Amino acid sequence: MGSLTVDLGRFAAELSLRQIPSEGCAIARTGIADCFGVLIAGARDPEIALIDRELGITAGTHETAFASLIPSGARRRVDSAALVNGVAAHVLDYDDVSLDGHPSAVLVPAILAVGEACASSGAEMLTAYIAGFEIWAELVARQPTPLHRKGWHPSAVLGAVAAAAAGAKLRGLDGKGAATAMAIAASMSSGLVANFGTMTKSFQVARAAQSGVIAARLAQAGLTASLDALEHPSGLLAALSPEGKADRERPFVAAEKEWHIVGKGLSIKCYPICYATHRSIDAALGLIGRYDLKPGAIERIHVSTGETQLRMLRNSRPQTGLEAKFSMQFAMASALVARKVGLAELTDGFVRRPEVQAIFPLVSFTTTDALKAGSNFAPADSVEITTKSGETLKSGPVEYAKGSHQKPLSRVELFDKFADCLGADFADAKKSHAFESLMIFDRLNGADDLAMHNK
Repeated sequence: MGSLTVDLGRFAAELSLRQIPSEGCAIARTGIADCFGVLIAGARDPEIALIDRELGITAGTHETAFASLIPSGARRRVDSAALVNGVAAHVLDYDDVSLDGHPSAVLVPAILAVGEACASSGAEMLTAYIAGFEIWAELVARQPTPLHRKGWHPSAVLGAVAAAAAGAKLRGLDGKGAATAMAIAASMSSGLVANFGTMTKSFQVARAAQSGVIAARLAQAGLTASLDALEHPSGLLAALSPEGKADRERPFVAAEKEWHIVGKGLSIKCYPICYATHRSIDAALGLIGRYDLKPGAIERIHVSTGETQLRMLRNSRPQTGLEAKFSMQFAMASALVARKVGLAELTDGFVRRPEVQAIFPLVSFTTTDALKAGSNFAPADSVEITTKSGETLKSGPVEYAKGSHQKPLSRVELFDKFADCLGADFADAKKSHAFESLMIFDRLNGADDLAMHNK
């Protein structure tokens, strides 16, 4: 039997852009563009200054390579730039979703940091993104039970390995070197669902990006690691598996693989809140708009959703914007009170409004342990709203959220989100130029083409 770790390392090292289906490249460009905009919006969050102050290390005298914080352009050591930018990419919970996690929030900060330091082209960085995505997808496909069910945060534990593969690709490591980088990163993988709703959630995602960057650098420098670290009986797949049923033995044959980025795609978030709420928000907003419902007229809101989803949504009575990101009660309250769930609603002030708080006790649930094929979520979500007049209004099942791979946003809608994320800090012409550049990412000369620190 071959080594999964070695075979995945060889795949990453040998992958070329011309091998990747054009649809896959288009999906990757969209993910990179969306993540870049969300990162800029997130860079305003106080957590970014905290992380940068404590851990944002400038390069030492023995180093010649730096990478930039986005959008300020401040120079940091490469792994520190990946960390700080990674927190910014995920802190708003507005970044894309796939593979039971948030691939772009891990991969994009790591790739931009290493790509800038290595003077990589846009084509090289896009290829590295897809290499990381495909390896992440391969590891997810080998776990029959969602990692969330054991308390693992997939973005943090699998993202580190994917970022290591991407970093190794940009550093020009061969198959063994890329495998070594992934094996090192496997020992750096960690992240808990218990920390959802706190600053640590975005920190553990960013640490995955940083760990991948460090692992690739150490592999290039000669640090050794076990070349079966992923599939060994005491390796990562077995250690993470909730039921001990990870598929560690199935061979990986690059020439026969499916392109996960085409099949699974990326789901772009329409709401800056845990993706486990999005189908229910769509359902609720549909009812609220159709029947012109007002908060004072509501007797009860009943949500049908998945057990795994509700396990992520641990805050039934949130008091802060951060807590509200993991609350179905807040999702329903925001939809009802504001008729939207946007950045303006994910603030402490809005969450604590009496009319918002008053909705929380009205929300009840039915859950199922059934899973949609290839997903961590229930087959569908639905919402029933009962009015004080005794009328019960039903949404019907919502299988796919707006912005999902199956119900994608238009290019105009993607730009509208991007422009909103950049906000008043950037002129309209700058927003348009940045978006159009990102949407042809593989034609860029390098990361310097995306400098945003000038208005």
